[in-house]
Amino acid sequence: MRAVTFTAFGGPDVLTVGDRPIPEVTAGHVRVRVHAAAVHPLDVVARAGYLGPMVPAGPTYVLGVDAAGTVDAIGLGASGFHIGQPVLAMSDWPETKIGTQAEFVVLPAAALAPAPAGVAFEAAATLPLNAHTAAQALRILGLGAGDRIAVTGAAGAVGGFAVQLARHQGLRVVAVAAPEDEPFLTGLGATFVARSDNAAAAVRKAVPGGVDGLLDAASAGHSAIGAVRDGGSFVAVTPPGTPPSERGVRVGLVQARADGAELTELARLVESGRLNLRVARTFPFERAAEAHALLAKGGLRGGVVLVAGREKADR
Repeated sequence: MRAVTFTAFGGPDVLTVGDRPIPEVTAGHVRVRVHAAAVHPLDVVARAGYLGPMVPAGPTYVLGVDAAGTVDAIGLGASGFHIGQPVLAMSDWPETKIGTQAEFVVLPAAALAPAPAGVAFEAAATLPLNAHTAAQALRILGLGAGDRIAVTGAAGAVGGFAVQLARHQGLRVVAVAAPEDEPFLTGLGATFVARSDNAAAAVRKAVPGGVDGLLDAASAGHSAIGAVRDGGSFVAVTPPGTPPSERGVRVGLVQARADGAELTELARLVESGRLNLRVARTFPFERAAEAHALLAKGGLRGGVVLVAGREKADR
């Protein structure tokens, strides 16, 4: 099978499309024929060698965390799926190094979910990691209906899902993002705040008493925690963006984990129109280096997705 791989750290040019054995399906697992796989900052930093001992030099790595495709084989004891069924999945790549940017991937059945009906694989592939991150961060924050939450990076991949999920849970959302993102975010029912070097002051101008919780999808860290009221909660999405606690504010870090039951519910929200998917660009596997370079530039409003078919062109 074809797969996006690298054997040495470096820039996007170290990526190759190599032939790998089709993985055997094992007990409790499902083999998925991958049609589309999202590219994430995790892929970029892993390829560049920034994950230290978590990703040691030497082996051939297949990249990819998210996959959308169809069930190809079912292992002993795996239930709930049938051959040919469209599915979504997330791989806990930092621990397993099982990459989804390949024509086939074998993952635990418990990590899979039925794909939302009527949604293209390219769009569906943008859901798992980012939506899991948003959903699990909201759970850590522990807010209830009517509470106020601020989301930094609110128009980005994680932030956009967080705003939508928070609104679905009955939270009042303050969305911090670039001025050009105001129509998108107010359309989701959020109060818009233009990003600045002092996120806390900007949010406090809109909510003088401070918000009950903040999801820091932009890794603003120290400049954002002041937006939270005394005794509130703050969740970071990257370790460097985790500030020390102050004023009794609970500080946490979300590290998303595969969860098929949660992914099933997220897919249902997509299917019902309550959760929107955004695709910025698609590329064939052979142009993975271009996808990495585009993602590294930042500023995208939607996912970057690799498609397995040779005939697919970027758009």
